[in-house]
Amino acid sequence: MIAETRGDGTPLIAVHGFGVDHRIMLPLEEMVSGAGWRRVYIDLPWAEGAADTGAATPRAVADAVLAEVRTVAGDGPFAIIGNSFGAMVARHVAHALAPQCVGLATLAGAFELDRTRRELPPREILVRDERVLELAGEARGEFEEMAVLHTEAALRAFERYVLPGVRGSNLRVLARLNATYTDAYAPELEHPEPFTAPALHVFGRQDHVVGFADGLAASGHYPRGTFAVLDGAGHNVHIEQPDAVGALVRDWLARAAAHGTR
Repeated sequence: MIAETRGDGTPLIAVHGFGVDHRIMLPLEEMVSGAGWRRVYIDLPWAEGAADTGAATPRAVADAVLAEVRTVAGDGPFAIIGNSFGAMVARHVAHALAPQCVGLATLAGAFELDRTRRELPPREILVRDERVLELAGEARGEFEEMAVLHTEAALRAFERYVLPGVRGSNLRVLARLNATYTDAYAPELEHPEPFTAPALHVFGRQDHVVGFADGLAASGHYPRGTFAVLDGAGHNVHIEQPDAVGALVRDWLARAAAHGTR
């Protein structure tokens, strides 16, 4: 499941969301490069070139990543960050291996897998620019579906980090998992004791896909958690607000590193 590894140091596992691949997590490089973390980018079974593990439920996908992290980290410390669906996976791994997990972060995390039960803000576009949409060309539909900001910077980041994974996804695997996607699974319910390592949960204020209210409702479970809802960002929060997210991620990793030396 490992797509790419960069750097040296304590493993930092990065898990992408549904219908994309590890490239959506590569903006982390500008946020953490040289900070003493070995970035391990995971590709889930629908990613282009990834092996189909046969997983039929979200929990099975999460268990497969858990096994991979056990191999990567051994008995040593690690941190993990997940985006969207990958946030559920990251939370599953962090709770299962809590004694050795020094930090957990989520970006636009899906805290409620049942789409019919999510508390969502209305769809809103804050910056409209027809010229930028025209620049998107054949990618206009995919970009416009998620974008809160129609800016050239957001478009270029989308084309670089998001679109390749969207276009390369294995639709057969996605369809199989989509059939059970709404199966209720929340790591916080299975592991009700608070998660006490440093945590970070970042949401887009205009995220109409997973919202932010369901994630904020879990704040009591994370006594060392930073919860941030960023205006001017939708479901691709780290793509649309890279500077703000970068500052939050660096702060979280500093706290995680200190926690690991206790």
